[in-house]
Amino acid sequence: MDFKRIFRGPIVWIVLAIIAVWVGSSLLTGSGFRTITTQQGLEYLESGAVESATVVDGEQRVDLTLNEAGEQGQQVQFYYVEPRGEDVIAAIDAANLQSFDDEVPQTNWFTSLLGIILPFLIIGVIFWFLLSSMQGGGNRVMQFGKSKAKLVSKETPKVTFADVAGANEAIEELQEIKDFLKDPSRFQAVGARIPKGVLLYGPPGTGKTLLARAVAGEAGVPFYSISGSDFVEMFVGVGASRVRDLFEQAKQNSPAIIFVDEIDAVGRHRGAGLGGGHDEREQTLNQLLVEMDGFDVKTNVILIAATNRPDILDPALLRPGRFDRQIGVDAPDLPGRQRILEVHGKGKPLAKSVDLAVLARKTPGFTGADLANVLNEAALLTARAGAQLIDNRALDEAVDRVMAGPQRRSRVMNDKERLITAYHEGGHALAAAAMRHTDPVTKVTILPRGRALGYTMVLPLEDKYSVTRNELLDQLAYAMGGRVAEEVVFHDPTTGASNDIEKATATARKMVTEYGMSANVGAVKLGQSQGEVFLGRDMGHQRDYSEQIAEQVDAEVRLLIEQAHDEAYKVITANRDILDRLATALLEKETLDHDELAEIFADVKKLDERPQWLSSRNRPISDLPPVQIPAKAPVDGEAVDGGVDSEPSRPRRIPRRNPGIATA
Repeated sequence: MDFKRIFRGPIVWIVLAIIAVWVGSSLLTGSGFRTITTQQGLEYLESGAVESATVVDGEQRVDLTLNEAGEQGQQVQFYYVEPRGEDVIAAIDAANLQSFDDEVPQTNWFTSLLGIILPFLIIGVIFWFLLSSMQGGGNRVMQFGKSKAKLVSKETPKVTFADVAGANEAIEELQEIKDFLKDPSRFQAVGARIPKGVLLYGPPGTGKTLLARAVAGEAGVPFYSISGSDFVEMFVGVGASRVRDLFEQAKQNSPAIIFVDEIDAVGRHRGAGLGGGHDEREQTLNQLLVEMDGFDVKTNVILIAATNRPDILDPALLRPGRFDRQIGVDAPDLPGRQRILEVHGKGKPLAKSVDLAVLARKTPGFTGADLANVLNEAALLTARAGAQLIDNRALDEAVDRVMAGPQRRSRVMNDKERLITAYHEGGHALAAAAMRHTDPVTKVTILPRGRALGYTMVLPLEDKYSVTRNELLDQLAYAMGGRVAEEVVFHDPTTGASNDIEKATATARKMVTEYGMSANVGAVKLGQSQGEVFLGRDMGHQRDYSEQIAEQVDAEVRLLIEQAHDEAYKVITANRDILDRLATALLEKETLDHDELAEIFADVKKLDERPQWLSSRNRPISDLPPVQIPAKAPVDGEAVDGGVDSEPSRPRRIPRRNPGIATA
């Protein structure tokens, strides 16, 4: 139990206040009488030891003053129940007292006043402490509208541009911002005005916040950092007030930089969704728009904001004059990944055999945060094993943990499931190796990791920014390879290919509806992918085509999947001996690396080249450019790769019992 937190809370102080009030009331209203039992009081009356008595009406109390027969001058009192009231009065009358009075109690003015004030006092104290706890201390109870921005001080550890790697273009843009703040006259001399805002956008983990910290370390000017969610509170108008206070502080200390992280918390599109346009978030955004547009040219205050979702920001926030520069921070390329690994590798004991260039080649698509996590996981694995140097084995395991999750050692598969998993992953690897436009297979394992029973790693040799149609078709065939291997070997497919089918279907549907890679549908974009930003992700797709087109799209998607299934079947049946060797090696070693796979796939039979794809079957051949004419030009009525002039033939399926196919 945290006693410090309890004593800092309002409950203890409220209890102490009530006790103090009760003690003070007791001292002011105390009578000095000693309370005795009813029987003792009657005995005093019967023995003649009472000098005077007073009966208090309503309280059923008798106050007695004793004489020399009892305790001279002693004052006692006792209470009685209503049925014994007559006996008490009779005993008082029989005692022949010198003084006997009746008293009707009068309420003390202090007690009456306290009874009225005390409830309001308690409620006020509770409200006071609740507000102070929400605002971070009693000295900020009424400072709702004050900004929560943190001013980066000189004692804060500085991050410079030398600590940022893999974002050269963003660094160049921000370097100019720093130069403007240090020497604005050089830019103003040629008529250039200060950029009012810089928006950093990109996927999570690419280093947007790190770039802002680097600007704070390099600029040497006051740097205010705040999160977008800090503007929005439960009280109406607090967000707008905090925006005004933040910009007022920055103007008073100009030149200055304001950094708002996750600005989409307050900068979302106004009027979207079902909530109307007068909520607290929109008032905060309106005030932010006013403050950014109201900058004086000579104030030298720049707003830097970061977000993962630039598509949902309000257009008024993105226009020139507010965010003059919008800098994309994407995942780093191969040289950028190597530099990031070198930055995060400083201070870590790497073995001499570790080559960060090779590690960078193994991690395409990784962000800066992913790469930092890889090195950190490798260091943790090394420390867990009691080693002193981080070697390649620890780095490989760290890459696998980041990509697919930790290894599930507790999930023990029986021999049949291990055999099915080996052939399933072998089918993926063999299909990928036999395609002509796919990336090389670098790793295959049947060890459970994350939610997968095994996985096949296919990584490109270099960074790619676009994908061809043949490469997508190879991806479909590679995805269907595991399912086909199960059908070929066991004639009884399992549910393990559900995720493969899901990914292949999604890719095929994008090829038809987004990429224009279907000859029958054509190069058209089908469906609207944007929706209301507050209505959720599931309501983002809007269908803007007819039922006939939808039916044709479904047919084209099915045709692509069937074609991929047929291609995977061809290469697996043609290389059945290689599949058996691969599955046997997986059962023996459980994990195969690039060199071992290259040895197994040395004699693999490649899939024949696909016919050259034409976007339209109805165009005359003479209208096509010479470089696009295939080796065998289609004639009228002849279908090439599923033409529109003829009924596309359904790819051959694997029979249930195919003679000549060995079963495991």
